[in-house]
Amino acid sequence: FNEIAAAYKTDHPNVTEIKFDPIPFESYTTTLTTQIAGGNGPDLAWVLESSAPDFVSSGALVPLDGYDTADLVPSATKLWQKDGKLFAYPFSTSPFGVFVNTDLLKAAGQPAPSELIAQGKWTWDTVIAAASAVNAKTGKAGLVVRDFDYKSWDNLSTVWTGWGAQAWSADGKTCGFNQQPMIDAMTFLHKAIFTDKALPGPGTTADFFAGEAGMTITQISRASLLKDGKFGWDLVPLPAGPKGKYAVIGQAGLGALKKGKNSAAAADFLAYFTNAANSEKLAAYFPPPRKSQLTAATLAKTNPLLKPEQLQQVVIEGISTGVVKPSHSGQAEISQATRAALDPLWKADANVKGVLDGVCASINPLLAK
Repeated sequence: FNEIAAAYKTDHPNVTEIKFDPIPFESYTTTLTTQIAGGNGPDLAWVLESSAPDFVSSGALVPLDGYDTADLVPSATKLWQKDGKLFAYPFSTSPFGVFVNTDLLKAAGQPAPSELIAQGKWTWDTVIAAASAVNAKTGKAGLVVRDFDYKSWDNLSTVWTGWGAQAWSADGKTCGFNQQPMIDAMTFLHKAIFTDKALPGPGTTADFFAGEAGMTITQISRASLLKDGKFGWDLVPLPAGPKGKYAVIGQAGLGALKKGKNSAAAADFLAYFTNAANSEKLAAYFPPPRKSQLTAATLAKTNPLLKPEQLQQVVIEGISTGVVKPSHSGQAEISQATRAALDPLWKADANVKGVLDGVCASINPLLAK
């Protein structure tokens, strides 16, 4: 980031400083909105996919009128557009995949995912069976949905999308938690946690990258944590669900804030920061939303740890076919209400349908706002 900023300042002597301020993920959106409300918000901000509807519809962002969008993938820009205008650049468009500790799977007598994929058997049933075997035979965790921790429920969309389930309808008006696809997905997940012991239960943590789990669902940007790999590993697409193959993307946009003290300069720097040349440099950390750069050859240059077929299957196909994690206007309130209403689900004797009815009862009034 600083290298790109330094090059920009060389050509723009009127810009004397560009400072990047990191904020912890857990409190990111709350911190940002508090800063904006207090009149001391940044000029340029990262916006998580969950807050996209609020930021895009509220007029908080400067429309990026001069931005050349011809090379951008439509599935990546969809969330950041309104009335034909782009309000944020889809800076991070990162598909979820499954990282696999092949040593642990072997120790548990399980076939390698690459073999299962070749046989058309990479499905949720085989994944849970393998995860359960890893836990039973090695004592390590089977499968970890990274960053879920029984709190960040939207990360479970990486599972339930395989059942065709949705948190709410595309227009955001109808709750999907108590509809059959979600009931089926959550019943499957509940059994996987409490009966099969395939996922660590509430209050138990396991870090895949420290060798503590057989598999983890996370974004490909985490591959960098494996550079001193102490174990054999693979990266494969999400397993097929009853509804077939699917992909899920996590996104963050980069937008210039209207209330920023230097909004015009910020929008200009944004265009430079994300241009084709810089997008290629950043591709090691953030898969580019550019058609011209979504090739295994381009991505391999900046992702030396990943093989071309991993990049093709997980990243390129994921970005072109994936659905983005759930988002809605008023997301913060909806998210809290959903998390609280889902709490009773994380007990061995939970009534799955009863809990999911309760989620809809809690969030219906918020969806209607």
